[in-house]
Amino acid sequence: MDTDARLTHIRTRAQIDGKVMATALAADLGVAVQTIRRDLRQLCAAGLLERIHGGAVLPSGVSNIGYGDRRALNRDIKIRIARRAAALIPDNASLFLNIGTTTEAVAHALQAHQNLMVVTNNLNVANILASNPSCDVVVAGGSLRRSDGGLVGDLAALAIDRFKVDFAVIGASAIDLSGDLLDFDPEEVRVSQQVIKAARATVLVADSSKFTRKAPVKIASLAQVDHFVTDRVPSEALINRCSDWRTRVALV
Repeated sequence: MDTDARLTHIRTRAQIDGKVMATALAADLGVAVQTIRRDLRQLCAAGLLERIHGGAVLPSGVSNIGYGDRRALNRDIKIRIARRAAALIPDNASLFLNIGTTTEAVAHALQAHQNLMVVTNNLNVANILASNPSCDVVVAGGSLRRSDGGLVGDLAALAIDRFKVDFAVIGASAIDLSGDLLDFDPEEVRVSQQVIKAARATVLVADSSKFTRKAPVKIASLAQVDHFVTDRVPSEALINRCSDWRTRVALV
């Protein structure tokens, strides 16, 4: 089977099952796993699939992929983004970290920081930073989203309204090439919007795969972001817009 036929087969299986795994595809098609991995990289680079650990899933415009798969997606890039973002945060600062696997990576990167006050609606972030004795952690109450440990809804938004922090470190599920930051859950988006209002500076942490995804609810625009930490911006026009908006882009 040639490359085009394999790619068509992989896309068909993904459309039927929602997910494909490299080892199963290799056995099904009688080729090496390395060959399937190259095919998956090609399909993901074209925005037709999204990589997860061991395979790929269909990109969705109405619902997010599972938390475990999101954690595995572009893990090394997220670590680099997190380290660069953490370098923007000085000791003795207050900040907010919202829901997301990249913001959780930032929490890990803040372990050596001193005298931080961190407000979060992410129970995973709270648990990560609980091991830093020099970090005060405030959890914004809300409705628990069991799928990823997020706290959302009116109570979370009201809790955040009581704070004015130095930095908001936020993620997004998708980024439109117009510069709009997008997500899936309107309840989560409401909290993220409140976070941006409550911060003196906003740091967006998002890898370039977010440019290949779609989501239905707008959080904000890159024009409202002070720092955008990513591995790649696929549009020269968007880079120019960021310059016009005075949004500083840091590539890792």
